[in-house]
Amino acid sequence: MASPRPKLPRVHEEPAYVLHRHDWSESSLILEVFSRRHGRVALVAKGVKRPTSQYRPVLLPLQPLRLGWGGDAEVRTLSSAQWQGGHVMPSGDKLLAGYYLNELLLKLLARDDAHPQLFDHYADAVLALAEGQEAQAAVVRAFELLILREAGLLPALDLECASLAQLLPDAHYRLEPEAGLRLVPAAGGLPPPAHHALPGESWLAVQAALDDPHPFAALLRACHGARGNALRQPLRQLLHYHSGVRVFQTRQLMLDVRRLRPLHPPEPLPTP
Repeated sequence: MASPRPKLPRVHEEPAYVLHRHDWSESSLILEVFSRRHGRVALVAKGVKRPTSQYRPVLLPLQPLRLGWGGDAEVRTLSSAQWQGGHVMPSGDKLLAGYYLNELLLKLLARDDAHPQLFDHYADAVLALAEGQEAQAAVVRAFELLILREAGLLPALDLECASLAQLLPDAHYRLEPEAGLRLVPAAGGLPPPAHHALPGESWLAVQAALDDPHPFAALLRACHGARGNALRQPLRQLLHYHSGVRVFQTRQLMLDVRRLRPLHPPEPLPTP
């Protein structure tokens, strides 16, 4: 006879963010949340769709919360929710970028697996998007690197994986999902295209940023400008390979929104 499942303790005042929400009934929601000490957790929020619910304006994505829950089932029951303040919701493309970070967490992390350091990096990334003082692309690249490392999916970026030789700063290397960094010989004396391989000095700079005591801030600097643009394609291939999806929904939505925008904004109406 199978032993009964151990009773789980109730959770109080847990730092968390809502990653996704969907209808459960006419008045309730199922929430996917990312918490600091418990990782990804599924919660049922009963009655929160009613106009009188005190939690209705609180349970929004990309907002720092303190949540409480209980129960022994896979989907626990929300018991409390408080907004912690600190910043407003990101807007425009930065809002879509925030939803993309949420999708990465949903695709790459298992439930009930705590990642407190990644939680702190995610909070920094959301704050950076909300304040708008950092380049959006650098924030996204930095978080992509951090979640890949936290999930154990990022190879060493200072070694040529087949030979375990140190990277040469002037040589070019391609990041492959199953083989790590591989040397790409120059063809006709010319370096390979930037989207195909990056110079060793770029990979070494990224690895040094990952090893920094404050990796998110260091990666923002390392992924700024041309280097961050060059990292987009190899990191995207790695993320698609390990998540098992061909296209992330939020990235596709971002591309669709940009295609719908007019190339030239309409001229303002004359002032009467």
